[in-house]
Amino acid sequence: MSAGPDAQRAAVLRRELAYHGHRYYDLDDPEIGDDAYDALLDELRALEAAHPELLTPDSPTQRVGGAVVSELRKVRHRRRMLSLANARSEQELLAWVERMRAHLAREGIEDPRFEYVVEPKVDGLAMSLHYENGTLIRGVTRGDGEIGEDVTHNIRTIEQIPQQIDGAPAWLEVRGEVYMSLADFEALNLRRAEEGRSTFMNPRNSAAGTIRQLDSRLAAERPLSMWCYGIGETEGISFSTHWESLQWLRAHGFPVNDEIRRIRTAEKVVARCERWQERRGSLDFEIDGVVVKVDDVELQRRLGVVGRDPRWAIAWKFPPTTAVTQLHDVMWNVGKFGTLHPFAVLEPVHVGGVTVKLATLHNEEDLARKDVRPGDDVIVLRAGDVIPQVLSPAPHVAERSDRAPVPRPPARCPVCDTPTVKGEGVFTKCPNRDCPGRRWQLLQHYVSRGAMDVDGIGEKQVSVLMEHGLLRTPGDYYRLSAEQLMQLDRFGEVSARNAVEAIAASKERPFGRVLFGLGIEGVGSVTGRSLAQRFRTIDALTAASAEEIAATPGIGPIVGRLIHDQLRDEHLRAVIDDLRAHGVRMEEDGPPPGEGPLADKAIVLTGTLPTLTREEATERILAAGGRVTSSVSRRTDYVVAGERAGTKLEKAERLRVPVLDEDGLEALLRGAGDAGAEDDLRNT
Repeated sequence: MSAGPDAQRAAVLRRELAYHGHRYYDLDDPEIGDDAYDALLDELRALEAAHPELLTPDSPTQRVGGAVVSELRKVRHRRRMLSLANARSEQELLAWVERMRAHLAREGIEDPRFEYVVEPKVDGLAMSLHYENGTLIRGVTRGDGEIGEDVTHNIRTIEQIPQQIDGAPAWLEVRGEVYMSLADFEALNLRRAEEGRSTFMNPRNSAAGTIRQLDSRLAAERPLSMWCYGIGETEGISFSTHWESLQWLRAHGFPVNDEIRRIRTAEKVVARCERWQERRGSLDFEIDGVVVKVDDVELQRRLGVVGRDPRWAIAWKFPPTTAVTQLHDVMWNVGKFGTLHPFAVLEPVHVGGVTVKLATLHNEEDLARKDVRPGDDVIVLRAGDVIPQVLSPAPHVAERSDRAPVPRPPARCPVCDTPTVKGEGVFTKCPNRDCPGRRWQLLQHYVSRGAMDVDGIGEKQVSVLMEHGLLRTPGDYYRLSAEQLMQLDRFGEVSARNAVEAIAASKERPFGRVLFGLGIEGVGSVTGRSLAQRFRTIDALTAASAEEIAATPGIGPIVGRLIHDQLRDEHLRAVIDDLRAHGVRMEEDGPPPGEGPLADKAIVLTGTLPTLTREEATERILAAGGRVTSSVSRRTDYVVAGERAGTKLEKAERLRVPVLDEDGLEALLRGAGDAGAEDDLRNT
């Protein structure tokens, strides 16, 4: 055979297989049977095996996987993949509509005629597909919205995704959600169980883990699907409405949910969202809400973006997931200040996508108010990634006459057996400062993120170090050597050396983080920074009166007295002296309050920024002389809003407080008040 006829036949087979695949997977209207489809596929496989030069990345034979990559390459999105603000009620959704009207009125657009597109919010992994002249060249995860990971080798294994599209523009970005259907998830777990392999926890985690596999053969074994919900960056094509773009996608073979609707009034949008909520349990894929978008693209452009959320779209979030299970026991943890915290030991129950065995009961006052007892059926709540909690007994429990006694705080510490005492407020305490439970909490708090942020030392490593007698006080961290750590479980040669280097680097943490890391009751991360700014050195702070400490912004007389009394404790003084001897920073090196480019500016942080952590952003603001406050008021100068910004952002818009994204904050830090810096601010 000559290469010419073989190449032509391979091209014909690829087109036929793509056509029949579209009719089968997308239209549910196949024209040929499975045997005929398999015969075409086998013929193409044979041709490619005989002539490897005919094999193309978009070939249907590559759906079964085969590519293995060494790492997931980072890719910057041409256009940011934004997050969505949330609404949880009719009032919040209607308030969103009014905010849009108010914004457009300021733009000179009075009484805009909104139409909306309502789509299911699939609980999967956001994906960006890149097509060049009609050929799929890349699949990229959302990542942080700016930069994602190249997972093209796994995207090609998803049958629903077209490898080639006819009549395509020069460049096309298609956005959607990769997910695993409930039926496919159950079948996958059944197959793995029969093979003696571990099963997966939930469909979303399975989809997210699968799409990031380095070996596409593993991805091909796990059935993934995709719903496409929009078009991003394009060259050579444009749309006047979002609805028009969805129809174009559907016509060109992309999977678009058939139940997406275009709706003319906000009231009907609410009804549609409530209908989705009622049907949630009957769907073959998991959704955690409904997305509502303004249909008109020009209005979208005029509405713009605030922080990392488009003003023209919102997610109607469903209520948190709950389940009923049996409470086996109430047990108690010891906190870093000796306070006893109750938690529930439960009959394992699947709720919110995970199996829950333990749940918080907050404190003894909350435990008494809820009146839950061992043996009760209880309602368990898991909202997103929040720690599961016990809400209340199940409704029928109150009718029982054989309930167990009301659980009480233990008379002796569950860790060190010291008699407990009832302190002020809602907590019973272990008064033993040397209680291993208290010491473990304090020691892992010292190295935690937001405090000294020591990478490589977590809860389990702290336990191992304590068990071997190497760790009793924070100063002991700085006495550790890599050679000591290498002899212990949980440490290898590389991790031991990295941990020692991270411990040494923590000596340079700002003074405010040191104060937070010391575990002083009443001193959180914000309070620690405020104290550092006001008193400048540890000596000045320990010499201050209770009244002087109370005068620090955000503290007050009760907490001021509490902090003052702890700073006079000999044990804490010894810890401070030990840390200072090891070179830990005990003074503030930023400008005093009232100095620096952000002097006297009050700034509120909300949501997740693209590159800066909350702690890093706070430190930079303080270093520039500004103040970071926790609530938005008319005295707030700026709100810095990131992804998943909540009610603080809404309040800022209502009070007309200027809102900045991370770029705007950077401009402000470079020189607040400059004309150039003002260009980067997002004012509402």
